[in-house]
Amino acid sequence: MENNVAHEYHVTYFDTDCGRIRYETFDSRLEAERFATRQCTGEEAWAVIDEIATEQARLAA
Repeated sequence: MENNVAHEYHVTYFDTDCGRIRYETFDSRLEAERFATRQCTGEEAWAVIDEIATEQARLAA
């Protein structure tokens, strides 16, 4: 069994429509950055991107 380190990106943001803090998960940093940019559309809006290391175990066939 092999363990590979992969990354996923969590975007935590303030949803100004409902006044709640939410988050979305993405496989690529580019997708996460695009989403975060779209969420920052007002004076009160903000978004943070966290890079999370995840281990993916693969079984050899």
